[in-house]
Amino acid sequence: MTISTKRLAARAALALGAGGLLLGPAAAYAATIVPVEYDASGTTHIAKTGSNIALGPTKLDIDLDVDTFDFTGSLPLPGTRTTFKVAGFIPVSADVDFIPAGQVQGHINLEGLNAEVTSTARYYVKLSNVKAAGLPTFVGSTCKTKDPVVIPADTPEGQGFDLSGGGTLQGTYTIGSFQHCGLMTGLINTLVPGPGNTAEIQVSNGVFQ
Repeated sequence: MTISTKRLAARAALALGAGGLLLGPAAAYAATIVPVEYDASGTTHIAKTGSNIALGPTKLDIDLDVDTFDFTGSLPLPGTRTTFKVAGFIPVSADVDFIPAGQVQGHINLEGLNAEVTSTARYYVKLSNVKAAGLPTFVGSTCKTKDPVVIPADTPEGQGFDLSGGGTLQGTYTIGSFQHCGLMTGLINTLVPGPGNTAEIQVSNGVFQ
């Protein structure tokens, strides 16, 4: 299947999924952007702490331009809690919130044998209710990364992405320094920030709006 045929097939699928919004010459231009909603759920691994944090379950909502296959959207992540050990034996726990810092931006590439997604999401990472050995550390309610954390979410090599069925999205990212964490700021910046963090999200059940 050539790229032009694949694009036409994808547009036809989107047209049918969107209730025929792309049918007819008058409607075609107005309906270039098609909203699609997916279920999304995954995990992220924090390299410095060796801990895993749940991402979702949530919804990935995108506005897909069926002429260019660029998209923008949102991926709100519910708050969660993580635990890890300092020096191998001191248990630490914390509430973790991912605060969106702009829209998810991406592109669906139809030029290969499989459709592939490249995308980027940005979040401030916020920590609260931090406890060490069960004792509160009084980091306050404003402890978060100074700059947004940039998380790529791309189709893994050798895999594909289905416009309606979804697929796996992965990325490796760096966590920058935290600020406004009270007396714990220095310790948190020793324990958490750094490169080599990974994220994997399963996207499924696409619904054309």
